[in-house]
Amino acid sequence: MTTQTYTVSGMTCDHCVHAVTQEVSALAGVQGVSIDLVAGGNSTVVVESEAPLDVEAVREAVDEAGYELVS
Repeated sequence: MTTQTYTVSGMTCDHCVHAVTQEVSALAGVQGVSIDLVAGGNSTVVVESEAPLDVEAVREAVDEAGYELVS
């Protein structure tokens, strides 16, 4: 099991959390997603997966949800 932490900007509410969780959870190997929402700031997204995820795949999933992965 691998745990990776990402920073996402633009999230403001529970709907945002749901959208990002849904998109990231759809990635192959993802076991769990937990988000520490900072409304209007940079939120922390912790992803547990079977193996390390490709950061570009995570970036695309976050983008698909309508938010931005901060480098």
